[in-house]
Amino acid sequence: SIVPRTAEPVDIACPADAALVQKLTEELAYENEAAQAGTPEFVKEFTSQNTWSIVDTKGADEVTLERTFGNETIRLMFSVADLDAAPENEVELEGENAEGEPATETVTSTPLRVAITITKRGTGGAMNVDAVCQDGAFLVENVSFYTDAETGTALTADADWKRRGLYLGPTFENLDPGVQDEFERFLEERGINESLALFIPDYAEYKEQAVSGSESCVSRALTYC
Repeated sequence: SIVPRTAEPVDIACPADAALVQKLTEELAYENEAAQAGTPEFVKEFTSQNTWSIVDTKGADEVTLERTFGNETIRLMFSVADLDAAPENEVELEGENAEGEPATETVTSTPLRVAITITKRGTGGAMNVDAVCQDGAFLVENVSFYTDAETGTALTADADWKRRGLYLGPTFENLDPGVQDEFERFLEERGINESLALFIPDYAEYKEQAVSGSESCVSRALTYC
């Protein structure tokens, strides 16, 4: 009988492969350069105020800001992934040009979703606030209250399932305007204000650019290629 020969695998170099490797190499060099630049001044200034602490785990896309306010513990979470997922909006800024004449500059801004949790020492409940951070402001979408702090704060699938099954009341925009104004002042008093809303997107962009080395998806792609 005739035994058919098994074809040996042939490594065929494709011009597109070389072009992809070149572009990935350039992107990785850019990432490494950004990472070696060190901590930017705006982050140093933010942490020097000793108001919020930054919990930023290497390789994770979520960032947590934490602080205490009296007997309250406040946690604010946002994800760097929103920079790619959310559509950019154009915003017109009024100002002056080099000659001192009125001018309008169009810039793009990306909305970032933030989850705010407030718990009080000595009580068993929690307040959750869903908001969007954009253009130096927090746009509150929903406020919910939980009698069980574990349900309101736990980052588990079981807790998330419980939260989804609860009726949380009307959306924030459907509340009385006076209630909305007072609640926004409530958040501002706790440091959830314009300066924080300006810091968050800057930090998200900094974190996105600072990812380098073995944790970078570009680096892993190069290893595959």
